[in-house]
Amino acid sequence: MSTDGYSPSAAPQSRGRWVAPVATAPLQSRLTVPGSKSLTNRELILAALADSPSRLTAPLHSDDSARMIEALRALGVGIDFEHGQGVFGDDVIVTPVWPLQGDALVDCGQAGTVMRFVAPLAGFARGEVTLTAHESALHRPMGAMIKGLRDAGVDIDDGGRWMLPFSVRGHGRVRGGEVVIDASASSQFVSGLLLAAPRFDVGLRLIHSGGRLPSMPHIDMTVESLAHRGVHVERPAPGEWVVPAGPVRGKDVAIEPDLSNAAPFLAAAMIAGGSVTITGWPAHSTQPGHMLSDILSVMGARVSRRGGALTVTAGSHISGVDLDLSAAGELTPTLVALAAFADAPSEFYGIGHIRGHETDRIAALVGELRRLGGEAHELDDGIRIVPTPLHGATWHAHHDHRLATTGALIGLRVPEVVIDDIGTTAKTMPQFPQLWQQMLDGIDVPDAQTLVP
Repeated sequence: MSTDGYSPSAAPQSRGRWVAPVATAPLQSRLTVPGSKSLTNRELILAALADSPSRLTAPLHSDDSARMIEALRALGVGIDFEHGQGVFGDDVIVTPVWPLQGDALVDCGQAGTVMRFVAPLAGFARGEVTLTAHESALHRPMGAMIKGLRDAGVDIDDGGRWMLPFSVRGHGRVRGGEVVIDASASSQFVSGLLLAAPRFDVGLRLIHSGGRLPSMPHIDMTVESLAHRGVHVERPAPGEWVVPAGPVRGKDVAIEPDLSNAAPFLAAAMIAGGSVTITGWPAHSTQPGHMLSDILSVMGARVSRRGGALTVTAGSHISGVDLDLSAAGELTPTLVALAAFADAPSEFYGIGHIRGHETDRIAALVGELRRLGGEAHELDDGIRIVPTPLHGATWHAHHDHRLATTGALIGLRVPEVVIDDIGTTAKTMPQFPQLWQQMLDGIDVPDAQTLVP
């Protein structure tokens, strides 16, 4: 059993400038992708709050999950690694402690799930817990979480900034009760409070008071994860959740593949021609990426399922579309790459909240496409893409893993696209450059040994 921060079998990550490889033939590839970041970090939180140890099978090993593990260890939670059946690394064994320990510093890196999910846990610590983040992530919205935690009885000193860094003076318990917040900037505010709510003294009645909630599938994911551990969340009205105080069960949990991280690989078949198959595709999932089969079909692909695998095959063309992506904003960068090669303009809307992600994704996508000669326009709540001939240039990742993979997609058809830092993909997929090349080479990826660059 290992206690290292990364799984010993996780693949190394390339760093720095990376020339996106051009597809020279139609693709014929079958791939497995690492575990879901969203599920891994939710299950790590729930395991830390549980009444007995838990085992996470085939979890994600990446920068984001490593930040979560480091944060939980800083609060006294026991986390170990043990060899399992996962292709991309060891299983994780979580041994909870109660109360959590204070006098801790939590560096959230660039991980929104860490800053929004760990902040409520800090109230359960005995002593002060300071949360900070990478300088590129300090801008990310935290005001609704700070307000919600204060209303639940958590003592927070944010210096009046309503953002990171801030300190929580933990008292080993959190009162809970009724909390009203505006979560329109991020569904993670809702998820973070719901995950911690069973441990609040009186549970939680959470009411969203703002505009349309983005990324509802992620809230559904949180509710479903709680249910699997014996916590029933009531929904008396839209935008309202009631969580009773009570135990969280320790449990062995198998982590699904990350369907949003599979998106660039599936989209690659539409840009380069041929087909790409992703194995282990769940029949049911609350991940937003589960919507890809319908979205890619609308955009012109042939999509099929067989034997637990999803295959996307290129059609005769890529169709321009108008799509509401409010439920799946994280797919926007991949779909923008497809839209750049479509037969008509496309508009993606309902995604104003992605301006507050790792970077302002709308502005960054528009700017980088224009850098390559494309035509793109920011909308109040979205982005418009007008297909035009593109040329090679440096594509800036903006410290954003999904911007980096968008550049890789465009580079399949446009020579000399250079990603300024492919290492940003380590946030959720350290193996991305190796998997991308193996997809182009037509190599099936049955085990982690093939991922050594």
